[in-house]
Amino acid sequence: LQRDDIWLQDVNGKRRRLLLGEKFLRGNLPFTYAVDFFRWSPNGRMILVQLFTTSVVDDSGGTEDAMMTLFLEDGGKEIRISGGDTVIKGAEDASWLLDNFTVVYLTEEVRPRTLFSFHSAKLASSPAGKVFEGRTFLAADAVPHSNIAIAVEQAQNLSGPPRLQRLDLFTQEDKELATLDSYVTGLSVSPSGKRAAYFIDKEVLEVRDLTAPNRIARLRIGLGPFQWAPGENSILLKRATERKSGDIVWIDIPPLTAPSADKDLAVIQPAPQPVLRGLSFRDFAISPDGRFLAVSPPGKHNLLIFPMPSR
Repeated sequence: LQRDDIWLQDVNGKRRRLLLGEKFLRGNLPFTYAVDFFRWSPNGRMILVQLFTTSVVDDSGGTEDAMMTLFLEDGGKEIRISGGDTVIKGAEDASWLLDNFTVVYLTEEVRPRTLFSFHSAKLASSPAGKVFEGRTFLAADAVPHSNIAIAVEQAQNLSGPPRLQRLDLFTQEDKELATLDSYVTGLSVSPSGKRAAYFIDKEVLEVRDLTAPNRIARLRIGLGPFQWAPGENSILLKRATERKSGDIVWIDIPPLTAPSADKDLAVIQPAPQPVLRGLSFRDFAISPDGRFLAVSPPGKHNLLIFPMPSR
C-alpha cells in the first residue's frame, strides 16, 4: 500500500509534516493513494490536494481507481466542506474562487475520462451544487487570480466540433471564443490569461490569443507536458508523456496571425533548445514569479531547484 505523506518546506529548508499517510483512511477496506498536485487558496491559508486513489471494492479483491480531492489548512488540519467530510470523491482539477470559500471542480461525466461536468463545494455546511448544469467539457484551466476559466466544451453525445469557452465560475456567465478544428489534450492558460495552448493532435500544439481569438499559431512539437515561460512568448516542454521521463526544451512561439480564408494555416517546426544539459526528468514546474525551475529526477523522490535556465 502507498499513502504519501505531505510536508511543507520553506526556502531555508525548515519543514513540517502536514499529513501522515498511514493515518489517512477512508472506509474499512484497503485503500491506497498517491498525491497528484496541490493548489493553494488565494489567501495562502488552505490547500487542495488531488489524490489518485485505488480502493478495494469487493470481497474478491477487485479494485477501482479514482480521483479524490482533500481539503487542508496550512497547519495540516483537515477542513470540513459541503456534506461534512474533508474529501470529495471523484473531484479533480479543483480550484479556489477568490472568496476563499468556494471551490469549483470537475467530475467524470462520460467514461473513460472523456467528458466532465463542473460542480462546486463550499466550506463548512453550505450546500454543494452544479455549475453550468447540463453542459459537458473536454478540459478546463483556470485563469490565474480570477474566477474565470477557459474550457473546451463538447456535447454529451460527442456530436459537433469542440468550442472554446470563457466561463465565469462565480456568476455562471459564459462567452464562446472560438470553434476548434479538433482537441486532444493539454489545455493551458498563460499566466496573464491572454493566451491559451492545447494539442489538436498528438504532434501539433495550437496557441490562441484569447483577446483576439482569430489569431493563432500551430507548432509541430510532439505530445508532452508543457508550461508557459515568463513573457509568454515561449514554453518549456518535457518530451515524454505525463508519467514518463524525458528531456526539457525551450520552444519559441511565433507571432500569432489570423488565417486567410483561402489558405490552410501553416504548421511551424520550431527548433527545440535543451535545458539542464539535456538530462531527463520525471516532472518539472516553473515558479509563479518565473525565476526558478524545479525538477524531479527519474527513479528518485528528490526535488531539485535551479535558477531559470537562459535560452
